[in-house]
Parts: sequence; structure tokens; C-alpha cells
Amino acid sequence: MKPEEIKAEVIQWAEKVGVSPKEIHLRKMKNKWASCSSKGRMTINPEVMEMSLHDRAEVILHELLHLRYPNHGKMFKRMLEYHLKDYKKARVGLYG
Repeated sequence: MKPEEIKAEVIQWAEKVGVSPKEIHLRKMKNKWASCSSKGRMTINPEVMEMSLHDRAEVILHELLHLRYPNHGKMFKRMLEYHLKDYKKARVGLYG
């Protein structure tokens, strides 16, 4: 997978979730798969590009949802479960 491809994947998920990251960067991280600042800067560990489709989706969704829900509260968890369940059920539209 190329850097442009994971950035496109992030944008597709962002549209599906209804958020808009301001920046998307790839940077090696020691202890995280990804992070997202309150200002909308999303940083992804390049190792995420080697993950399975589902695991990659989970990392991307987790960070994108932080743009709407800054903590791991009840709503955050429900939305993550909802979108992952929807992803597992359909996988249409995003990956065809």
C-alpha cells in the first residue's frame, strides 16, 4: 500500500463518518498506531498500511471519531461499534 492510498482511505472513512481531518500525516511512532489532535491533524504510523483491511479500518475510525468525540465515552464506543458492524456487514461503497 502506498501513502496516497491510506490517505484516500482516511478521506473515504471521514466522509462516511461525517468529519473532516485538516491534515493527514504518516510518521513512525513507537507506542501508537495513530493519533488525532483536537485541531484535526491525524498522524498514522506507516505500519498501519501493512494491517488487514479490518484492523486498518478500526484504527482509522477510532482516530476519526475523536474529531467528534474527544474521549472514549459511551457515544464514542457506540459509534465505533456501529461503523465497524456496518463495515463488516457491507464492505460496499468503500472497498467495493
